Amino acid sequence: VGEIEIEGGKGLVWSVVKSILRKDGPLGFYHGLSSTLLREVPGYFFFFGGYELSRSFFASGRSKDELGPVPLMLSGGVGGICLWLAVYPVDCIKSRIQVLSMSGKQAGFLGTFITVVRNEGIMALYSGLKPSMIRAFPANGLMMSQFEAY
Repeated sequence: VGEIEIEGGKGLVWSVVKSILRKDGPLGFYHGLSSTLLREVPGYFFFFGGYELSRSFFASGRSKDELGPVPLMLSGGVGGICLWLAVYPVDCIKSRIQVLSMSGKQAGFLGTFITVVRNEGIMALYSGLKPSMIRAFPANGLMMSQFEAY
């Protein structure tokens, strides 16, 4: 994306939109889409897989529709943990790309991945995983219990 000069104050969002259109045209709005899809598609496969397996476990032969709020919250939490365990390295690279693109130095997904692993080691891809896990369980548990309630 490169550097974006942004006018201060009123109309900030419109300034960014105009800057992207001027610099990259309409396709500029899709920069980073491949990294996002690489995270979201498998992520939600694991989320709903973990969620449904957990609901089946709690149902123990009964209908999953009869589950109360606590098993639904626990199932949602399990789904959130499954999502982040599966996609955290991809999310880490996506975040690096976003930061690097602000200075015009990003090298795409594969280039960024190789640079991170080569310079910082494979564990750098999991930097910040623990707080994400701590947040994922209650956030997804609450979300899914409310979703199923309605």
